[in-house]
Amino acid sequence: MKQLLVLIFFIPCFAFTRVYATTSICPPCSHPYDTITYQQPGVCAHCGMTLIGKNQRISKDQKITVCFYLYDGVEVLDFAGPMEVFSYAGFKIITVAKTKAPLLSQGILKIIPDYSIKDAPQTDIFAVFGGSDEVATDDPEVISWIKSRDSATKSYFSVCTGAFILGKAGLLDQLTVTTFHKSITNLQKAVPKAKVLQNVRYVDNGRVITTAGISAGIDGALHLVSKLRGKEVAEAIAKQMEYDKYGPEQGMDLSHQVLPKTQTFNNQP
Repeated sequence: MKQLLVLIFFIPCFAFTRVYATTSICPPCSHPYDTITYQQPGVCAHCGMTLIGKNQRISKDQKITVCFYLYDGVEVLDFAGPMEVFSYAGFKIITVAKTKAPLLSQGILKIIPDYSIKDAPQTDIFAVFGGSDEVATDDPEVISWIKSRDSATKSYFSVCTGAFILGKAGLLDQLTVTTFHKSITNLQKAVPKAKVLQNVRYVDNGRVITTAGISAGIDGALHLVSKLRGKEVAEAIAKQMEYDKYGPEQGMDLSHQVLPKTQTFNNQP
């Protein structure tokens, strides 16, 4: 009888341990130890990121692709912040400009685009950023190219005055949006059919996410990761980046679903 009781107690515990051992895993950070599983929650022994449930992470084979459209005079942190967030989330990022000629960001950083608008592949997410945004908004060829990708683009993401580029392409009409705090009035004039808010880090309309200026792009990017990868992943990335400012309550989520039914990610959890 005693042996039977021990067996009855041991089997459930063993089963629980086996299941539990496969539920804790490091968020994707593009290192070989992404696949290591742990028997209890905590932090990754290799990179220090907080562990998450294995079922909360999309397979690394199922990449979400993002196009970063860049131009001469683009603000460094506008795109560098979200790039850091998306790369930790395992998204595949490509950089695109009108041509493949080197760009200069803020007169400091030289950028060599991966593609031009002539050969850029389609991506799930299209992202634009602030700075000398008139370089893009005043270029009919660029705006026409953005419009031509709309039917296959699942989500739009803008940081700072990058919202003017989406607005010029007609993508902000009838939406509630935001931008750099000194450009609120100008964006409202440029896109009269939109409602432009101030004092908010980001606004999510479902398919279109716009953020306030510069560092707010990190908040918007973390929000998008939270939608597509899970809240725990976004929080782990914020912790890894030591971005203490992140607070979902500082943004405005107006979407009732991740994306419209006609624009869904096949690899969404």
